[in-house]
Amino acid sequence: MKILYLDCGMGAAGDMLAGALLELLPDPDAFVQELNALGIPGVSFRRETAEKCGIRGTHLSVTVHGEEEESIDCGPGHAHMHDHDHGHVHEHDHDHAHAHSHGHEHGHHHHSSLHDIEHIVCGHLPIPERVKQQVMAVYRLIAEAESHAHGVPVTEIHFHEVGTLDAVADITAVCLLMDRLSPDEVVASPVHVGSGQVKCAHGILPVPAPATAYILRDVPIYGGSIRGELCTPTGAALLRHFVTRFGDMPPMRTQAIGYGMGKKDFAAANCVRAMLGEDAGQGGDRVWMLACNVDDMTAEAVGFAMERLFDCGALDVYTVPIGMKKSRPGTMLCVLCRPEAKDAMLDCLFRYTTTIGVRELALQRHVLDRRVTTLDTPYGPVRRKEVRGRGAERYKYEYEDLARIAREKGVSLAEAASLIDRQS
Repeated sequence: MKILYLDCGMGAAGDMLAGALLELLPDPDAFVQELNALGIPGVSFRRETAEKCGIRGTHLSVTVHGEEEESIDCGPGHAHMHDHDHGHVHEHDHDHAHAHSHGHEHGHHHHSSLHDIEHIVCGHLPIPERVKQQVMAVYRLIAEAESHAHGVPVTEIHFHEVGTLDAVADITAVCLLMDRLSPDEVVASPVHVGSGQVKCAHGILPVPAPATAYILRDVPIYGGSIRGELCTPTGAALLRHFVTRFGDMPPMRTQAIGYGMGKKDFAAANCVRAMLGEDAGQGGDRVWMLACNVDDMTAEAVGFAMERLFDCGALDVYTVPIGMKKSRPGTMLCVLCRPEAKDAMLDCLFRYTTTIGVRELALQRHVLDRRVTTLDTPYGPVRRKEVRGRGAERYKYEYEDLARIAREKGVSLAEAASLIDRQS
């Protein structure tokens, strides 16, 4: 199983994640050429070598119409509502080197809504459809967080042009890199968010900024002595979307290591480290268990939902009878799936059951080696499932083949199995 581990000991930002993942590719310069060929309006990518505390890494520079975004407000592209004043000063201690100020009247600078961003991404970028959906899913996380922070609908959130295209470029680059690397599981360390305060269009805000804090809810985060905004909303949204679980680095055989550098200098190396390798666990693999409780579905409806979950790639689906509130009998529906299938399983659970909430739990699964062989018998071909490992060895005939023989011979399933055993 291919594992990607992200060390976020100095937070995360879009350009830092992109730089770290870029170093995992065998030919990063060719990938940068691909990014420049996308035709994001006015955007140019450049790979730069950077050094922090003696460590060499990559910074992926993005310019928009020859201008590099110098700071980040409390969201990508400086999110704002139309009725806010547009003169403001920013200070940011992470991706961007120094504070800047600019004032402009509404109408002298283009602003983009989420619909405009979707038009750029889904209507014009020559990237696979699956990557387009990833980009928009990340951007919706950011827009939702800005909406919550400002207390207005998502439709009223708009972004300044340069910052918007800068964020679209970073997010698109990371989504394309993740698609290219295709890890089976993404694990990240707890996220260092920084400390202190940050200035943005709406005044002085605490670190992490409200949008970042909202995106990272239920994610392990911490502050520390470094003053500054270490995790940006864009970085937080990318982590939230792609990371399977947060925690310690799992046992893995590392094959490639990448360092994505920020621009600011701190006492600690300002970088995201990405490590790509194979699972080195003791014969186990990582799976997710998803579970929900229902008390208003018929047995047929539950059975249909189980069929659809298997069709969508579930490893196992089972039910447990439970007692629910007000002494109502109910059913707990449990699904085991691989990390890459979790989203599809969630969609199935919400679509084919009446549940309004699903619990999730990451599990380590240990399995025996399995294979299916076909035996030639006087009763026709019979498939046999065989398992071996950890001192165990056993087999089982495929039910459909066994039942066919039992019906033809007018015997029980056990007797049909005995007939096959005598011929083996």
